Amino acid sequence: MSPITHCLTGWALAHTAKLNRRERGLVTLAAIIPDADSAGVLVETLTRHSAHPLLWWSQYHHVLAHNLAFALLVAAAAFGLARQRWKIACLALASFHLHLLADLVGARGPDGEQWPIFYLWPFTSACRLSWSGQWGFNAWPNFLLTAILLSLTLYLAWRRGYSVLELIWPRLDRVFVGALRRRFGQPARQPTKTAC
Repeated sequence: MSPITHCLTGWALAHTAKLNRRERGLVTLAAIIPDADSAGVLVETLTRHSAHPLLWWSQYHHVLAHNLAFALLVAAAAFGLARQRWKIACLALASFHLHLLADLVGARGPDGEQWPIFYLWPFTSACRLSWSGQWGFNAWPNFLLTAILLSLTLYLAWRRGYSVLELIWPRLDRVFVGALRRRFGQPARQPTKTAC
């Protein structure tokens, strides 16, 4: 799936708990970070016509960072960087696995080739996850899912007063939320809980 869809998936999951900005960022990043193993596309593109092309993307995407070992590493990093350590580690692990699930169901290439996920790599290459019903990267379900997640993101930004932009550009986030609230009005105040 698209990195944008993965980002919005992590962002939506981060809103299932009361988290601070950093913790929302950690959960969101956990949904994107498995695609770090796609960085080899640049090297592969640059060496494509050489005598010894480096197939770093073709051979290692969905291998190096799409596995349980990397998921545990991400969860451990989230644990170390968060205040609510266990909650964020669990949410980061779930966010990471949502990325894997999304790739499993909707990341088939235009040529029909599937990238299996080597879930237990580097311990074994025998556990290759794939699904014969996997839809194409550019199939309508991916566009629909992205549209739903984008709508949810816009609603959450309007309702809560911050969007995914807060993670990279807080000032632009305030402008964006302000524009949403000018267009759609201020959200109704949530009743406060009182102690008996």
